[in-house]
Amino acid sequence: MRDDDFADGEREDDIMAGERRISRTDTALPDWYVSDAVYRPIPIAWFAGALVLQVLLQPAIVYLGWAGGSSTGFMLACAIATTGLIWYTTQRRGMADASLAWRASTIVMLLFFLAISVIALLA
Repeated sequence: MRDDDFADGEREDDIMAGERRISRTDTALPDWYVSDAVYRPIPIAWFAGALVLQVLLQPAIVYLGWAGGSSTGFMLACAIATTGLIWYTTQRRGMADASLAWRASTIVMLLFFLAISVIALLA
């Protein structure tokens, strides 16, 4: 193998479209298909993460509280604290910089699942 095989310069086996290299024979994807940008999370990822955490943790908190014989007030406090922690974590991950619509929908979703837990506990 030549020393300059991996250099970024033009090689004779490059597939060109005018002045632009569109592929090399030693790669699986053309250069234009592979992004040069860095990963930039989007609000839907933070929303989905909060949703998954809330859906998994809220029932677990309620079930463990019932199984452990904890008081209803203590379980409510734990459920509220869990929701608050999920909101705080989601804000720290980047939701604080998202639009008002994303933050509002995240709050509504968290409160909806918290309300389900509260109704289950008070029933």
